[in-house]
Amino acid sequence: MADMGAFGAAVTAWAAGDTGSPGDTGGPNDTGGLGDAARELAARLPVRVVVLLEGLSDAAAVDALAASRGRDLAAEGVCVLPMGGAMSVGRFARLLGPSGLGLRLTGLCDEAERGYYARGLERAGAAPEGFFVCAADLEDELIRALGAARVEELVRAEGDFRPLRTFLRQPAQRGRTPEQQLRRFLGTKKGRKIHYGRALVEALRADRVPAPLEDLLASI
Repeated sequence: MADMGAFGAAVTAWAAGDTGSPGDTGGPNDTGGLGDAARELAARLPVRVVVLLEGLSDAAAVDALAASRGRDLAAEGVCVLPMGGAMSVGRFARLLGPSGLGLRLTGLCDEAERGYYARGLERAGAAPEGFFVCAADLEDELIRALGAARVEELVRAEGDFRPLRTFLRQPAQRGRTPEQQLRRFLGTKKGRKIHYGRALVEALRADRVPAPLEDLLASI
């Protein structure tokens, strides 16, 4: 049976083959090729909203918050889709938004990339207002919401305290705040950001969810 994961994979393959020209194979208006599977799955599931996120750690955080609220986003027709980098937002918006599959788009972006998102979305005919802005990134929002001491407790509980201590002894970490150090630490090993994207959200009190993440979930 088709599922939202299959739709996400089809869209990712479509975006990878997209040349940016509507008449080219894989473009938003093609009648065959890479877009066929995505179109078929979007109609069959059906998909009503796509949440565009920079990476897998953001997707893990969104899924964890939804689960904590008793929501099954896939069953609701919501596809949580990591794009593999912020620079892909224009391409995904072109394929999925008004000029492509006509789906509603939302998601998260970092403050530093707000302008890039706005330009990419506007070129695709999508509304930038549907995206919620994190100060530095979602990890920064989560660390500040929990506090450095609580995050260190979680790192210890997850068995990563020794690597953290080794990391903190590096000269480059001197002068950084504990929150900045923890944010950098989460990105030092493949898969760590994904793991903590979920773990940090699961540790949050309901009234401490960062506003961008809370507002995103409320919007879908």
